[in-house]
Amino acid sequence: METILSSNFNFPGQKDIYKGKVRDVYNIDDKYLLMIVSDRISAFDVVLPRGIPYKGQVLNQIAAKFLDATSDIVPNWKIATPDPTVTVGYKCEPYPVEMIVRAYLTGSSWRTYKAGARKICGIPLPDGMKEHQRFHSPIITPTTKAEQGRHDEDISRDEIIRSGLIPEDEYDLIEKYTMGVFMRGSEIAAKHGLILVDTKYEFGKRDGKIYLIDEINTPDSSRYFYADGYEERFEKGLPQKQLSKEFVREWLMENGFQGREEQKVPEMTDSFVAQVSERYIELYENITGEKFVKADISDVPGRIERNCLAYLETI
Repeated sequence: METILSSNFNFPGQKDIYKGKVRDVYNIDDKYLLMIVSDRISAFDVVLPRGIPYKGQVLNQIAAKFLDATSDIVPNWKIATPDPTVTVGYKCEPYPVEMIVRAYLTGSSWRTYKAGARKICGIPLPDGMKEHQRFHSPIITPTTKAEQGRHDEDISRDEIIRSGLIPEDEYDLIEKYTMGVFMRGSEIAAKHGLILVDTKYEFGKRDGKIYLIDEINTPDSSRYFYADGYEERFEKGLPQKQLSKEFVREWLMENGFQGREEQKVPEMTDSFVAQVSERYIELYENITGEKFVKADISDVPGRIERNCLAYLETI
């Protein structure tokens, strides 16, 4: 099997499994999480029928590199990556809020602004801004973490504290960590000719200490622009050249699919799947500035199981 679409391993000490759109997360002894980044790909809140070779490796290794590159700013959950698609880390109690950082008025923030809003999550915005315009300084626009099948909702700092979702002193520290990690990510992106436009971070608590958890700065959770040509495109009101999985959504729309119930996912041919795989590898190389080294994919589930079992014997 050249991809892994779903997993159902039985690891020593395993308590339960949580399956998200892309990740399968194994609870080990209520102490550790073993996160497998599958080769599933989703668009329009729909998981597409075919896996993308190397996609899980790309996302896992980008996240691991950024976690390592920011560990001096905030403690994070990562302990090891025993397989190219797997991260093992500490089990933390997640905070019920996602921290969204925006350096540019784009995506949902632009749609909200265009509709007439001049505040996002309690943060005032000036009149006369244009799409893809850079904010004077990055802003944090938190969202609640909705239950599966429901959309996250914007929430302000004051609402988070007033409702008791997060104590004020902890929230202030989380904001500080969020901005520090974002600025470091922006510096790394700039070295590779990219702009980190916006992204999301999640935090949890373990033994009274705040940890950065989950993935960070991957093309699935972040938006990147190419720095070259940004100013010219902005001045002319043209779309920005993006580094994301937007090309998958565009292909689906061209083939009559936008996630509606009555619509059928178009056939993903071998050539299209290969094209998506190559684009993900291109994303990796652009974001990290390093050559992508392909793992052996002759039997991905078998490789994952062997590597994880060997690692779990050491902890």
